[in-house]
Amino acid sequence: MKNGRRVAITGAGMLTPIGIGVRESWEALCAGESGIGPITRFDASDLPTRIAGEIKGFDAAQYMDRKTARRTDLFSQYAIAATRMALEDSGIRFDEATCWRTGVILGSVMGGIGTLVHHINSVAEGNFEGVTKMLASMYMPSAGANDISVIFGLKGPSRGISTACATGGHAIQDAVRFIQYEDADIMVAGAAEAQIVPIFIDSLARLKASSTKNDEPQRASRPFDLHRDGFVSSEGAGVLVLEEMGRALARGAHIYAEVLGTASNIDAYHATKPDSESQARCIRLALDDAQIAGAEVDYVNAHGTATPLGDLSEVQALKKAFGRHAPKLMVSSNKSMIGHMWSASGAVEAIFTSLTLKHGIVPPTINYDEPDPDCEMDFVPNVKREADVRTAISESFGFGGMNAVVVLRRVDATN
Repeated sequence: MKNGRRVAITGAGMLTPIGIGVRESWEALCAGESGIGPITRFDASDLPTRIAGEIKGFDAAQYMDRKTARRTDLFSQYAIAATRMALEDSGIRFDEATCWRTGVILGSVMGGIGTLVHHINSVAEGNFEGVTKMLASMYMPSAGANDISVIFGLKGPSRGISTACATGGHAIQDAVRFIQYEDADIMVAGAAEAQIVPIFIDSLARLKASSTKNDEPQRASRPFDLHRDGFVSSEGAGVLVLEEMGRALARGAHIYAEVLGTASNIDAYHATKPDSESQARCIRLALDDAQIAGAEVDYVNAHGTATPLGDLSEVQALKKAFGRHAPKLMVSSNKSMIGHMWSASGAVEAIFTSLTLKHGIVPPTINYDEPDPDCEMDFVPNVKREADVRTAISESFGFGGMNAVVVLRRVDATN
């Protein structure tokens, strides 16, 4: 471990298609509830894919003032809300010195695409007066990190990152490194998306990456099932508060889990076709960083998007990385219920993984009805499982071959 500094998760906040906040989302996840439904943001009747995981019941006024809400895209509003939840959950008292030692890494794939599309349409219709002077600061992917830093007065390292579906995992990794190398004592890390707009949903359908099971939306996301036909896009945010372990213990913090190790690499192979060898190497690198053997891992929170090729590659990677231990692993995909939250997936799923460690409950992979003979593992089918889980990994494998793996360990009173 770099400089001997350990990193704890001491706060969490999220908005997902199955709930506002960590508790509501976790309870729905364990109950096997799906958050996928017909798209309501726009008329999708002419699109091949007409379903998505939308955030329900979100009121920006509960988390920010009206001026902030007017000047921020929806993705940034989600990020601000999740950050407020996470900071309150952490119980950290911020004075000037603490603010200087607290940084922010907030990722997004699409940034403020909703704002950008709205303004492009306005200009196309000849309405130049409808273009706000705040456009640039609303749509760029780094806007979320900037907004969080300003609103909460966090003056340490700040980054906006975008590495496709691996963004949330990379945000955690980079944040951990800042703490390990003593550039910060506390980091706010996560990602947010609000990309349910016609052009994006249509492009994924044309790529044949998204599910077209429009008549049964809650059963559309089917990771590892023989009849999976693609992922379901969803929106939301996940934010973690990461804190140097000694500091967290000294103040008696509530600790979800320890970030034991992280790793990232890239396939350098193809934009949309994953490479299991590279994914397996990323898993091994994360285990090496955590300084543990593969046999110590009990549970894998899989990337599990429900694409035919992606799920197969992930299973192959797990078998290559874990060898004879692979059949003993419990593996489940949160995306069977929350859909694919793009950048936010890695952050949200890391939080869910830490809750598995803390509560000894492994969420199920729902809609797993017929096993794929080429994807044989213990996917915790359809019903949650109580289990003694001490060590787990959370995987994020993104478009372009960008990979991120986070290793988490339960923090016991004897640690």
